[in-house]
This record gives sequence, structure tokens and C-alpha cells, in this order.
Amino acid sequence: MNHPKTSEEVKAVALATADDLRETIRRKSKLKGRQPDDASLAEVRSLIGLDASRRDLLIENLHKLNDEYRALHDRHLVALAKEMNLPMAEVYEVATFYHHFEVVRGNDPVADITVRVCDGVSCELAGAKALLEKLPSILGNSKVKVIAAPCVGRCEQAPIAVVHQHPVLFASLDKVQAAVKNGMTTQVMARDDAHFEPAGFAEKSISPLGPNQLISPDYVGFEAYKAKGGYALAKEIADGKHSIESVIKAMENSGLRGLGGAGFPAGRKWRIVKDQVAPKLMAINIDEGEPGTFKDRTYLERDPHRFLEGMLIAAQVVGIDACYIYLRDEYHGCRELLQLELDKLKANPPMPLPLIELRRGAGAYICGEESAMIESIEGKRGEPRMRPPYIAQVGLFGRPTLEHNMETLYWVRDIVQRGPDWFSAFGLNGRKGLRSFSLSGRVKNPGVKLAPAGITIQQLIDDYCGGMQDGHQFYGYLPGGASGGILPATMNDIPLDFDTLQPYGCFIGSAAVVVFSDQDRARDVALNVMRFFEHESCGQCTPCRVGTAKAAQLMKAKSWDKGTLEDLATVMVDASICGLGQAAPNPIRCTQKYFPQEIA
Repeated sequence: MNHPKTSEEVKAVALATADDLRETIRRKSKLKGRQPDDASLAEVRSLIGLDASRRDLLIENLHKLNDEYRALHDRHLVALAKEMNLPMAEVYEVATFYHHFEVVRGNDPVADITVRVCDGVSCELAGAKALLEKLPSILGNSKVKVIAAPCVGRCEQAPIAVVHQHPVLFASLDKVQAAVKNGMTTQVMARDDAHFEPAGFAEKSISPLGPNQLISPDYVGFEAYKAKGGYALAKEIADGKHSIESVIKAMENSGLRGLGGAGFPAGRKWRIVKDQVAPKLMAINIDEGEPGTFKDRTYLERDPHRFLEGMLIAAQVVGIDACYIYLRDEYHGCRELLQLELDKLKANPPMPLPLIELRRGAGAYICGEESAMIESIEGKRGEPRMRPPYIAQVGLFGRPTLEHNMETLYWVRDIVQRGPDWFSAFGLNGRKGLRSFSLSGRVKNPGVKLAPAGITIQQLIDDYCGGMQDGHQFYGYLPGGASGGILPATMNDIPLDFDTLQPYGCFIGSAAVVVFSDQDRARDVALNVMRFFEHESCGQCTPCRVGTAKAAQLMKAKSWDKGTLEDLATVMVDASICGLGQAAPNPIRCTQKYFPQEIA
């Protein structure tokens, strides 16, 4: 084929001069987006150090900035993104996910002190609403901010206010005003030479009675714990004096189940994770955010090494390479105490230790869900994962993970040393074991009650709490915290334990029991709980995010729209990813079933 020849030579046309090309290259090479200023970079580096650029330390770094500047300034977030080599959008979405972080722009004012008033069920029963209404005008200072906060884990000392990181027990206007005036913003450390033997409190009250309680009770420190035989068992297991199989058998035969709420048999969980491929990790859940629950705090602030020894025993038996302890941010005193005692343990270890890291939550109830907690430990938004795979196979950092509530590990030493029959011998009404009931509300003596599994609410009130408060008649109770449903006082003979409450539309969860009286209304309690769920929904799935908000709106009506509420409940139960959305309808259904006269 013959191609035609060009009639004339093609001439070159200059598209740009050399200077134009240089300007184009310069413009394209310039970094896009907001760039950090030198001062902000220096401030960030001075706080986080040179070795804090790991992706999983993002939340820890945000805490350091938030503690130092009382807020997260946008300029610091830009610098932090640069320092950690992360997209700015990722840093911002994590910072805005957690309630305890406040992002401010430019030179926007920041309060010197934030006063948080708990508006959980127990605190609302004790008068928290009046505190919230009156405190802003009484404090009268633009540098002091007063906000409502979800349950802070001190329900037995209600109402509670927290001045920055200083809890005000049995709070009154005068007490809070005095704390602010005197600059009381941190929690003082207690003495570390106390004696505390939890087994000796079986069938007794662990919490002190009456209003004269210490913010930081004396506790068993490292030396005091070792002097009473502490860590001897863990060392014996490390030295091969106890077989791995014998320890697992003791756990299985004791009947100990997960005390964070799920109730999965602890020994079986050890066996499952033990058979996984190494390296394996452990995640300990102390994000005790269920309204009405405070048992973990009660044990941790009195005897932290008993839990740590249980953790080390589990690590040796299962073959754990690293342990991550996730502690809720509201427990400021516990965090300082635990870090101090961990440092002592690492400085003088009784046996080779795995890597142990203490991680700090940031005010997100959803992180009590095990997979959401793992996401948070990895420095991400605390959003639950889809299952399968289960975290025993693919968990923290993609490795097989043993996840436990703190109290589950707390009983390991006693079960192995005393024998499984010691633990299983307790029980009533055909149930076995001990339960740490966090009991609050309209009773005379609230607190943690170490009672036999299967005890009834009436026995707890009469035998452990000194009865109802004067002038109050028992009317109803939450047997398992905010998500465990609501029952009337006429149903006071149900054994309280795993698997006994499901036929009534309830569950025991972490054994948080809130008692209310004839001066209260179940519908108000249910609305308080639903508002909590609305506030704490992570927003990942629509049925929970929209359903809790719509339900809270409908529950304000004098007469409930039962049909629409039931439709919402069905969708939330069937389509929510995790237990928050699945359990959120419990207070609706229980109120409709057991307290119909209040919503007709």
C-alpha cells in the first residue's frame, strides 16, 4: 500500500518556554493540603517523643496533646499527621470519633476546666439533673465548662461530678464549687501497703458503706502483694511445676465464665486460643462502660497485682507474646496506679514477661465490644468488626487473640491455688460460682456485692444492701445494666445468673443491678437508657444509628406508639452488627410488657 507523501515539512511549535516548564514542575512538586508550621511540629514532637510514630499509638498521642492543651487544636492535628505519616483525614476522623477529644479551630477559646456531671440512671435517680441545671450559673466562669457525661463508673457514689480528672463523690453544688475553686483537677494516689484478700469477701459487700468513702482507697502494691505469696503461682507455672493441662482443667472445672458480660467459659477460650498458630496476643478489656457497672474499678483500685498475675498465668498457659490492657479513660486514678505498678513489675519480674502495654480509652462505650476495642488498640475508630473471622483466629494486628474482661483474670490465682471446687461450691438455686454484683440505685448500701450466683434481687436488697432507702418502696430493677432489660418488683425471685433471665427478655451481662422505687417511673429509666444508646452508637450500621435516635424521640410521648417502636426494635435486633443495637430494644419491650400502665 502506498502512503501519500507530505506536501511540506511539519514545523515544530513551542508549547512553553523553559521558564514555563520550570514553573510547572515547581507547582506540581509543591505539597498539597495544609502543611504544619514549625512551632506546632516542635510542640508535637516534644510531647510524643521520637518513638511514637507507630500507627497504633495514634490515640495515645492524641491523649498527650489533649492533656497538655485541654483540647485538640487543628494545627496540632496537622503536625501529628505529618509526624506519624498519616493522612490528615484519618487523624481527624479518629479524633472526632471519641467523646473525650474536643477539636478546636485556630484560636477558638478552650476552657481551663471541664466539669462532667454523670447523667446515667443511678446518678439521675440521685439528683444529677439539678446539678446540671444549676452548676453553670453557680460556677459563673467562662473558663469552666459544665457538660453532661455518660456513666463514669462510680454509680455507688452517685451523683458524680468529675472536675477535669478529679471525681467528686456524692456531689453537691458546694462540693463541686469547692473543687473548682481550689484547683482540684487530679486524683491523688493512695498508700500501697494495704491488705486485701478478695476470697475473704465471699458473700459480703466489698465496697465500704456510707457516704464517707475515699476517692483513692489504699491498695496492695507490688511489695505487699509479693509478701503475701503474690506471683508465686505464676513463677511455679513458668518453672514447669504445674502442667499446662492441669491449669486449663482447673479453669474448666471451676465453671468460670467471662465476667465482662458474654459469659463464654474461660477455660474453653484458653484451649481454643492455645491451639492457634503463634504469635498470639492478649487483649484485656477494662473499658467498663455499661451504665451501672463498677466492679472492675473496685477490684483494680484495691488489688491490681492479682489481676496482673492472672494475666501472666493465662499468657504462659496459652502461649501469649504480648498483652494489651485497655482501660477506660474515666478511671484516671486506676490508670496512674496501674502504670506505676506495671513499672515495678517490669523492673523486678518474677519470671520472663511478655510485652505488656497499657492503652487508654477515650470515652466510647462501644469499645467495650471486643472487636471495637481491638480496633481502638490499633489506633482506629472503635467500630465493631463483622464475624467471622472471630478474634480468637484473626484478632489484634491480625493475630489470634485471647480477649478477657479484667475480673475474669482476677479470679485465676484463687481458682488454681484453692482448686476449682472452691469457686464452684458457691451458688444458689442450682447455679454455681460467685458473681460480683455492682448494685446501685434506691438501696441504703449500694456497692459491689460478692454474692453466690443464682441469688435473687430481693435477697441482694435485704441481705446485702440493708433494704431500700427510707421512704422508698421497691418498684423495679435493671438486672444487667442499661442493656439487660427492666423487670418489676413482683418478679423478685428470679435467680440472677447467666442464662436465667433470657426467658423474661433480659440478661445479666456484667451483673450491674440498678434498683428504682415507687417514686420513679420505668418509662423514665427506659428513656434515659435509650438516650445513652443513641449517644454511644458508633454510627457504623443504620439500624442502630437511626433506630436508637427515632426510638428516643418516640419514647418521649405520653402514650407510646407501640407498633412503630416494635418495628424499630425488630429491625435493630435483626440487622445491627453488634450487641449495642441488638440489645437497645430491651428497655422498650420490657416497659411495654411489664409496665404497660405507664405508657398507655
